[in-house]
Amino acid sequence: MMPTIHPTGIANRLSCPTCGNDEVFFELANDVLLTSHYTQNSDGSFTHDSDTTQINGDVLLFCGACQEDLSRYHQRFKEMIF
Repeated sequence: MMPTIHPTGIANRLSCPTCGNDEVFFELANDVLLTSHYTQNSDGSFTHDSDTTQINGDVLLFCGACQEDLSRYHQRFKEMIF
């Protein structure tokens, strides 16, 4: 796999201070209510129609490479989602 080349001079690029990862991240939401809606088909099987999600707890940000807690950067992360 070839390393990804990033343009220089991007001051707001998030990178993990532990491992240097600057590409893959994940969020973990605590106290989540997930409601899934289904329709039963004539053959008895089910088709997924939609989901609704209600997050009642904290949402944390983690490095996708080393799983370091990066929640201190979560606000900046949210501002950069387009």
